[in-house]
Amino acid sequence: MSVFTKEISIRWSDLDPNFHMRHSVFYDFGAQHRIEILEQQGLTMKIMQQQHFGPIIFREECVFRKEIRLGDTILISTKVGKLKEDASRWTIIHELRNGEGAICAILTIDGAWMDTKLRKLAQPTPEIVQQVMNSFPKTEDFIIL
Repeated sequence: MSVFTKEISIRWSDLDPNFHMRHSVFYDFGAQHRIEILEQQGLTMKIMQQQHFGPIIFREECVFRKEIRLGDTILISTKVGKLKEDASRWTIIHELRNGEGAICAILTIDGAWMDTKLRKLAQPTPEIVQQVMNSFPKTEDFIIL
């Protein structure tokens, strides 16, 4: 997979009193996009529930560069910036760009997998986890942890 990009529709409810996108919406769009990629690649919520694991976030940071307003055309792209060889830990980078291609925001997420029964960090056993995480497009400065 070379790139995973999706056009986002900005809704009235995404705006704040300054008539631009609320800061928390950036995080929501990132979370939705990550789940859509996992689902598309075959790592579904059903598999995660059956195998009792799910993603957990350690750090989530957004650098805001340009306003996003109602009616703007926004594309979100997602790549992996860092990944352990066993895919147990990762950093995912989302870029939100406007119709002119300018970066509006960069969202960085550091995460891992959690055993949902034990409530502890774990390496999921299904091979699909490693396959999917390794198939993500990589940033230019990608690092193996």
